[in-house]
Amino acid sequence: MSSLFSSGRRPTYLALIATLIIGVAIADWRTTAAVPFGFGYLLPIVIAGALLNRWYVITIAILCAVLAELFDGLEWSVPFGLTRDFLYVTAFTGIGLFTSEITERRKAAAVHLRNLNRENQARRDAEEQLENLIESSPVAIVTVDAGGSILFANNTAHRLLGLPAGALPGTGIAPYLPSLAKVPQQADDGRSFRTMMQCKGMRQDGEPFLADVWFSTYRTSAGPRLAAMIVDTSEDFRDREQTSFEQLLFGSRILVSAVSHEIRNICGAISVVHENLSRDTMLAHHSDFEALGTLTQALKRIAAMELRDREAFIASIDLHSFFEELMILLRPSLQDEDIRAAWSLPGDLPPVLADHHSLMQVFLNLAQNSRRAIAGRQDASFSISAHAHQGRVEIAVADNGPGVEDPSILFRPFEGSADSTGLGLYLSRALLRSFDGNLRYEPAPQGALFIVDLATDPDAPRKGQD
Repeated sequence: MSSLFSSGRRPTYLALIATLIIGVAIADWRTTAAVPFGFGYLLPIVIAGALLNRWYVITIAILCAVLAELFDGLEWSVPFGLTRDFLYVTAFTGIGLFTSEITERRKAAAVHLRNLNRENQARRDAEEQLENLIESSPVAIVTVDAGGSILFANNTAHRLLGLPAGALPGTGIAPYLPSLAKVPQQADDGRSFRTMMQCKGMRQDGEPFLADVWFSTYRTSAGPRLAAMIVDTSEDFRDREQTSFEQLLFGSRILVSAVSHEIRNICGAISVVHENLSRDTMLAHHSDFEALGTLTQALKRIAAMELRDREAFIASIDLHSFFEELMILLRPSLQDEDIRAAWSLPGDLPPVLADHHSLMQVFLNLAQNSRRAIAGRQDASFSISAHAHQGRVEIAVADNGPGVEDPSILFRPFEGSADSTGLGLYLSRALLRSFDGNLRYEPAPQGALFIVDLATDPDAPRKGQD
């Protein structure tokens, strides 16, 4: 059974109820029978109903009914006394239970009100935190109604679009992000959109920019809505294009240098033959023979021109992070063709010195060659493994394809098959050699096996060392 009432003031409440009951009983006893004083028991019963639980209220009501019957001075008989006692018990119990119910409901209402106040305060705090988060976010955030009108825009959105704070709400989104204005507020089947797109935007002053937009649609009582987060990617686009251009120039210099080297070798051979033939008196003074010599020397001088090579962006590269990026790039294409990929990299693999972009191009080229060789096989597999040895890291790239028929022509330019130019492996090895690396082919029992040889970073701390 639960506690009667607050344990801290229980003696006081018990004394008060007992005193009231005794006082009413004495008053009823001293009063004549013509004036029944039983109604006085209602006061302690009301107090008991507010403090005690129901069973105690019923007990006290019965006690008060007995006292009222004893001291009211009325004659007791079976038909009248039982009826009177039943009315006493019913009236006292009903008043007590009614008071108890009112008290319980008041307590429940007070608890509910406190909980409601706490929930309202928590909601206000959450809304304030969310508002602060949105307003301080470096990402532009806007909400748009079904008509394309902006309902809300944070400070970043105003700075992105070149407008003063508070100017966007009420204006249309179409002049700034036309693609976002064309997004349907809801799919034909009733589902909402939650996706990302890349599009072009326009600032207030007419300056265009590129944007990545993450948006979702949802429904409210006022109609469909669209919420979008917008990031300006113009700087990333410029950096990416600049890097691609520099890598293109770097690869072109390597290719031109290789072709120039081959031309110099040929011109050297032609010069030797020309010098031998010049001893023949019949050809020595022939104009066409002299022109051939002049052309050969001119071509040799052109081929001997040194191109200023751009230094590769050599840096210390953590191979585990590097291969995680490579895995992200390769996994979709390998899964689409049901190629099983295996990665075996020791945990203590040291960092290497390389140009990150060039190294990535090398592995992408090797993976593309392997994927082309094993396409359509039922048990197609592709693997990358690595080990470190004497300041070098050797990375094996293998597949279970048909292998290489003539390894002697692998690294020759323009020796490709019908579906390739033969430049990929040549440029890959040239790129690796630009930062003291190398690429070689090794015979394997099955398939093709290429080894990427890289120099470790002597200044990088080894794992397990401070």
